[in-house]
Amino acid sequence: MKPMPLIGALGVAAIALSACYDQDGHMVNRGICASFKTATTKNAPAVSDASAAPVDECLRRWAYSLAGSRDNADMVADAAVSACADRLTAWNQGVASQQPQDAGGADQSGGMSILTGQPTNPVAEHSVFARSRALLYVVQARAGRCPPPPVTAGAPNGA
Repeated sequence: MKPMPLIGALGVAAIALSACYDQDGHMVNRGICASFKTATTKNAPAVSDASAAPVDECLRRWAYSLAGSRDNADMVADAAVSACADRLTAWNQGVASQQPQDAGGADQSGGMSILTGQPTNPVAEHSVFARSRALLYVVQARAGRCPPPPVTAGAPNGA
């Protein structure tokens, strides 16, 4: 085999492999990035509860916006949840108004978590949902080196 075709083949292989890496040599998968051009994003995990959708969208936009921080992903996810506290509170209030209460006003809607088997209630499950989604979106944005959504007045558009 002549050296030139071998060098050419190696060059093509190197270019193909380098498409998965950024300039710092880190793996990048831009195919996982959410698109913020429309209200619904093509790569967003499905949300089965329609009232969770505003919380989920807020979490995605804030997590992507804050993902560039040098703080650990857990801290960034907590910040995204905090930024969406108003949406999470509204979701919790909607559920709380539909739950039976005892004479003292205590929530009687406890049950078992489908994920852990531990005693839980809807508000606790909403908190777990928000925290886990925010963490997913932070890691997703970092893994894909995804661009954040547009910002207006210091907040991501649509959040």
